[in-house]
Amino acid sequence: MRFGAPRTTLAGQFLALQLVIVVTVLVMVAAVSMAQSDARLRQTESRRMLSVAESTAARDIIRAGLETSGQPELLAPHAESVRALSSADHIVVHDRDGRALTLNPGPEGGGSRDDPGLASALRGRAWTGVTEIEGERAVVAAVPVIGEGGTILGVVVAGVDYPGTWELLALATPNLLVYLGIASVTGVAGSLLLSRRVKRQTLGLEPDQIARLVEHREAMLHGIKEGVLGLDAGHRVTLANDAAVRLLGLPSDCVGATLDDLDVGGELEDVLLGRVRGRDTVVALGDRLVALNRMPLMTAGRPVGSVTTMRDRTDLVELQHELDTSQTTTETLRAQAHEFSNRLHVISGLLELREYGEAAKYVSQIGGARAQLSAEVTGRVNDPSLAALLIAKTSLADEQRTRLLVSPRTGLDPVSEELSDDLVTVVANLIDNALDAVAPTSRGAERPWVEVEVVGGGGDPVRVAVRDSGPGVPSELAGEVFQHGYTTKGGSGRKRGLGLAIVGLVCARRGGSATVSGSEFVAVLNESPPDSPSETEGTT
Repeated sequence: MRFGAPRTTLAGQFLALQLVIVVTVLVMVAAVSMAQSDARLRQTESRRMLSVAESTAARDIIRAGLETSGQPELLAPHAESVRALSSADHIVVHDRDGRALTLNPGPEGGGSRDDPGLASALRGRAWTGVTEIEGERAVVAAVPVIGEGGTILGVVVAGVDYPGTWELLALATPNLLVYLGIASVTGVAGSLLLSRRVKRQTLGLEPDQIARLVEHREAMLHGIKEGVLGLDAGHRVTLANDAAVRLLGLPSDCVGATLDDLDVGGELEDVLLGRVRGRDTVVALGDRLVALNRMPLMTAGRPVGSVTTMRDRTDLVELQHELDTSQTTTETLRAQAHEFSNRLHVISGLLELREYGEAAKYVSQIGGARAQLSAEVTGRVNDPSLAALLIAKTSLADEQRTRLLVSPRTGLDPVSEELSDDLVTVVANLIDNALDAVAPTSRGAERPWVEVEVVGGGGDPVRVAVRDSGPGVPSELAGEVFQHGYTTKGGSGRKRGLGLAIVGLVCARRGGSATVSGSEFVAVLNESPPDSPSETEGTT
């Protein structure tokens, strides 16, 4: 339920705005027209009154009346006759002292030598302007009456009353009301048409509804857990919620910036721009793995941008890795069981053949080899979990007709439980990756090999190096394998995988590094991981 006064509709707002504009324009036009009309009125009436005053001053009867000491009975009728014939409102004759002889005659009559018009005319120069006659403003012309010998006998003043404001407005804009009516009708029709057009473009929503919709959308985008990033056709960010900013490590004011401005490159840029397509495309960003899904946006059959959703899959990948580790352990146990079963069959056959000496020799041989391997690994690797992993992987490699060697340079001092878990993860993935890389060559005359070297520990960084007899990684891909989840499964071809991505993730989390050179993978892990936003805030 909505309370309060109803809001003005979009059509009403347009109408009010247009009416205000129309009225403002008309007022300005009226003011300019009045100023122009006033100037034209002064110019035209001044000339007309000057002509009337000059013709009156040139009459002999006016001169005669002024020469006889200004007899009003001679001047007044003639002045009135001239006023009636000339359509002037005032014809006033003044003597040389400035007294009006045809208006309030007598010593106390109107007129003064201080009047600018009279003063100028008494000096022999005609004057036009605006002054007051009988208390009313008037456009007047003052002309001297010159007698014989050039003597100034008096002054004739001709004037017309100055129109009032409304009269001047009517004179300036005679059709103002008509214009206002036409403008109002045009404004109403225009505002209705404009409102209909705008409503079609805004899906029939009023401005306040659009504002509420945008606010609701912003709240919803910033409230969801998944990241949402919108791009326009020019690769400019149009929207980015808090999750997207956190996952991609973007600045909070990234809206409006291009991907080049934000220094977004590599596989992330390829996915955001649609160069790499696929569902739940996993990209390694620092120590996080982010799954992205891109949806292009089309309008009228042409692309206008894209929306990419993203989720942090680091925890899910780690759970998947734990499951893979369990499966690998099961596969290793199966390989060991298969190996022991084969040896038991050999021992059983020897006993059935009554080859007791050969059976004892065989048992001593295999027992000594296993004991030698265990002693060699445990003597160099002072971590039970990692030592057990290397022994188990040896059995798995034997089943694949591959030799798993522990480098003589191996020497691992005790490490913390957390680092031990990460070491097992890294070494297991690198060994599995190497075994998969050399698997196609296991059918040759020579058995392929994988060598593991682990050094460090005791508070120092641990360096893990795994090299094999496989073809190795091409040099042009050396900088991408850990970010792209590179794997050597199926030979030297490049396929999607998570094993190397997990190695890179664990090394980054430990403040170390993961590199590759040909067929040698090197991982460095620190004893104490550095404090990072990914650990304290869950960001990258």
